[in-house]
Amino acid sequence: MATPIAPLTEIQSWNREVDIVVVGLGAAGACAALEAHRAGVDVLIIERASGGGGASAQSEGIFYLGGGTSLQRDLGYDDSPENMYAFMRASTSAPDDAILRQFCDDAAGHFDWLESNGVPFDRRAFTGKAVAVRTGEGLLSTGNEKVWPFIDAAQPVPRGHQTRADNGDRGGINAMAALLATVEREGIPTQVDTAVTGLVMQDSTVVGVRLRTPGAPDEFVGARRGVIMATGSFNLNDEMTKDSFPIVAEHARPLGIDSNDGAGLLLAQGAGAATEAMEGVIATGSIYPPAQLIFGIIVNAEGQRFVAEDSYHGRTAHFIARQPEQRAWLLVDEEHFAYPERGHPLVDVFDDVDALETSLGVPPGSITDTLERYNAGASDGTDTEFHKHRDWLTPLQFPLAAFNISMAVAEYSFIALGGLRADLDGRALTEDGTAIDGLYAVGAVAAHLPRDGDEYASGMSLGPGSYFGRRAGRHAAARI
Repeated sequence: MATPIAPLTEIQSWNREVDIVVVGLGAAGACAALEAHRAGVDVLIIERASGGGGASAQSEGIFYLGGGTSLQRDLGYDDSPENMYAFMRASTSAPDDAILRQFCDDAAGHFDWLESNGVPFDRRAFTGKAVAVRTGEGLLSTGNEKVWPFIDAAQPVPRGHQTRADNGDRGGINAMAALLATVEREGIPTQVDTAVTGLVMQDSTVVGVRLRTPGAPDEFVGARRGVIMATGSFNLNDEMTKDSFPIVAEHARPLGIDSNDGAGLLLAQGAGAATEAMEGVIATGSIYPPAQLIFGIIVNAEGQRFVAEDSYHGRTAHFIARQPEQRAWLLVDEEHFAYPERGHPLVDVFDDVDALETSLGVPPGSITDTLERYNAGASDGTDTEFHKHRDWLTPLQFPLAAFNISMAVAEYSFIALGGLRADLDGRALTEDGTAIDGLYAVGAVAAHLPRDGDEYASGMSLGPGSYFGRRAGRHAAARI
């Protein structure tokens, strides 16, 4: 149930008034606060934790950007806003085409802005297949750019701009350290260990917030120009995740921090904000690295393939979740054998197909048929069933190792992709598409551009989240 909204008529007086209240100090909140502050208005940041960073600091620090960023150009990659848009339009179901196009048009400039605010990116490219790197490379492919049918829609270009990771740490630490240092340097006040427990409304306009700090009476802060919700996802809210995507929530663990409990989303709903794509989720149980495992094939409980094995790991997990009992195995030959870095247990190594089919409990002859079709195409460098890229095609011969990548057995994690409905400038919208005056939603509290796991790429949280945070900060600052 949404937290009650306080009418302005019940507030005797404000404890404090500012122009803009930013709720949450992850990447989206920091970017919103910086842009609003630079527009010359009075900003106050409220953070539930004892310091900023949020889930962004625990991430790998990947920003999905492109369109010809200076990093792409410096490393010899040719991209354009049109090419980036063509890929994202083909691979995501983001409903507002204008939002998607504007993000692609502005992505290169946004990268420059991040660098100008101290976020470090090394001028080195990682050319292999990985989820993320901790060896310093600043650019890598993190999505489905080379996966059919998207490879037919746009020229594949790496767009995962990964913040430099020092000493093997996650890049998100350095990304947030830079943004937080800039917030502090510019003197934007931040109140930590404080929760926003209510929104104050005058008629249909959000005009302030109710604050709760342990050991202190509640306070009311007026927000003359708006409240920007940047409170993160609802990943750790068991009730919401089980209701939104029960299969993944049952088998995978949530990624995030304690405050990713949906509190900000519920507050906004109480003010009339709509949600969308709440069933969307990116689950991760990657079969790579090492990349050589992509030469294998993935089969379900019917002994049949159902996804191209070179897909981004979230796309693979999306389809595993839709298989009978979410059961799947990775089959790899001796030439490409390796242990997955993720927790996919080895079933056994099999010298013949009968033993393999018996052990996995699949229908007799099913894997025989699957291998015959796959090997016939692989011999010619084609995958007629799922169009796996020829870079990863080779006939498979026994002995074959089987790894259990079923959701109930292997290690899976997830991130919710749904959230509040918002427009291009981050204004929270009602069910009929009307903007709620004075209320903004940016970052993971808002619905992502990719609406489900088969559409996602690493960096599609931090990239758009930080970009739309900036837009919301500028828009709210200009609001009268």
